[in-house]
Amino acid sequence: MLLVNARLATMAAATPEDAARGERYGLIEDGAIAIADGAIAWVGKRQDVPEQWTRGEVTDLGGRLVTPGLIDCHTHLVHGGNRATEFEMRLEGASYEAIARAGGGIVSTVSATRTASDAELLESALRRADALFAEGVTTLEIKSGYGLDPETELRMLRAARRIAAQRQADVRTSYLGAHAVPPEYAGQADIYIDEICIPTLRAAHAEGLADAVDGFCEGIAFNPQQIARVFDCAKSLGLPVKLHAEQLSNLGGAKLAAEYGALSADHLEYLDEDGVIAMAASGTVAVLLPGAFYTLRETQLPPLDLLRKHSVPVAIATDANPGSSPITSLLLTLNMACTLFRMTPEEALAGVTRHAARALGLADRGTLEAGKRADLAVFDVEHPAELAYRIGFNPLHARYYAGRKS
Repeated sequence: MLLVNARLATMAAATPEDAARGERYGLIEDGAIAIADGAIAWVGKRQDVPEQWTRGEVTDLGGRLVTPGLIDCHTHLVHGGNRATEFEMRLEGASYEAIARAGGGIVSTVSATRTASDAELLESALRRADALFAEGVTTLEIKSGYGLDPETELRMLRAARRIAAQRQADVRTSYLGAHAVPPEYAGQADIYIDEICIPTLRAAHAEGLADAVDGFCEGIAFNPQQIARVFDCAKSLGLPVKLHAEQLSNLGGAKLAAEYGALSADHLEYLDEDGVIAMAASGTVAVLLPGAFYTLRETQLPPLDLLRKHSVPVAIATDANPGSSPITSLLLTLNMACTLFRMTPEEALAGVTRHAARALGLADRGTLEAGKRADLAVFDVEHPAELAYRIGFNPLHARYYAGRKS
């Protein structure tokens, strides 16, 4: 297959020479992409297409923009119920932390998730995932963490796996047993880690349900020492780790994540320079979540200038969840990243392509380069900046997953 007459935002890392010339997005005008066996076989200007690729199926894209398939690298799509009443409470002045300590927040979703059937969990998650796929998302990460007992945690991960079986998409799963302390273990976080969290992690790994291990390092969740015990188990199983860190305070979670060579540290509003330096040294990606910042009406901005200064790759994601970020639009998240965090449109698009792939440990996607997976999004726009500029508008024309149009 050969796609021609396209403006290609390859999102390949810019060289110093590219930057000096002001070239952005790895843009190729009047470009072409050759696809074979689900992968990109060749990419470049249409005038330079090797003759062998002109003999098969040729599709004219009419000058449309092509980007790598979008990647949402942090979601909580599988869950029961919703938290609309808590949304009302926040509008009336209650804080996220106060709601959580009063038995709301994550714990309220735990109750709804435990009582939902397998079919209900899958059906509701598919609706949310389909909204993302309809915007050009081809790779999706989904966390557990709303079960907090062995049975429900595993049911959540199985539901996430079934999404990939029913859709043309790649779903990566993260075990998030260290998300909150369930009511039956109130005041016994260490016992919960020993009796439920770690044994369930071992069970998830034995069943092949977890691609990574996550945790929530925060005053309302788990301290660094407790997270370290979970990460030690993950390391013994050969599973990579990631961490919700520095969202509401600075407990040193990002430095802890870096010590374990974490794929990513996420949220990071209260991250300091020591944490940034540690992440830079370990190659840990910063995943910023503007949807949660917006929904919770936070005022503490993540330290974007420090992340830039120390060349820490920055991804962004929806954090789609029922409480703090009920967003199922990655395109809206692009706009939020630019408007709220002052990222550039190019940084935001890199955050849902090249850097998001790295945040999931996936080196085979995220850019339009020969040898990468042929996961593509084709948009009815003239310039890549339009993807972050528009609000409530979906310009997707076509989506290719492993070279197949969907």
